[in-house]
Amino acid sequence: MSEMTQTPNSTRTHLWPLAAIALVAVLGGLLLREFLSFETLAANREALIAMRDANYAAAILGFIAFYVIIVGFSLPGATVATLTGGFLFGTFPGVLVNMVAATLGAVAIFLAARWGLGDRLAARMDASEGQVKRIKTGIDRNQWEMLFLIRLVPVVPFFVANVVPALVGVPLTRYAVSTMFGIIPGALVYTSVGAGLGDVIAAGETPDLGVIFEPHILLPILGLCLLAALPMILRVVRGGSGG
Repeated sequence: MSEMTQTPNSTRTHLWPLAAIALVAVLGGLLLREFLSFETLAANREALIAMRDANYAAAILGFIAFYVIIVGFSLPGATVATLTGGFLFGTFPGVLVNMVAATLGAVAIFLAARWGLGDRLAARMDASEGQVKRIKTGIDRNQWEMLFLIRLVPVVPFFVANVVPALVGVPLTRYAVSTMFGIIPGALVYTSVGAGLGDVIAAGETPDLGVIFEPHILLPILGLCLLAALPMILRVVRGGSGG
């Protein structure tokens, strides 16, 4: 009886991190969209450069903290933050700074989702039978490949790629490693665009954020997706031929 009476309180306790993230994300989308924009970056470029030049190490740490907050709370502006990393720190080490910040933010929301619902949902899927159990088994068997795919495919929302692995019981280390390496192509593209923002801003133009869909960039990324999916395809083919 006491166990039953504690269940609602326990559920509410575990759900508050996700509820807080959802609330901040909604408020951020309403209140910060104009602030976290390319126009704001362009208007404050000289102040940002001065801050970077005054203390380079502090600028990197401050930028990482800012980026982690954006990703961790699913605020609008992650792409602008990536551009800012390239603008302030160049393609290198800017891409490393962006990757570290994005990974830390992704880990934060992953842990919130897993603590809220992920552990319980994964346990229920493991204990289930039939189709649900087969889906969970398939996910477990192909975790590395699926994790890399959801990072590599440009159309998968970053929030989805952060939360879904937590809901199906992906280990934290595996998630963090696949995130860090899976975001390399996109991070490199947008960081390099950010590194050239000085000329873009001087010309009064806006950056071409659709550059990732250009054939010379998209095709290699799709090639990496195919490479990541190849082990899953081979398992299916071998399973079919074995049957």
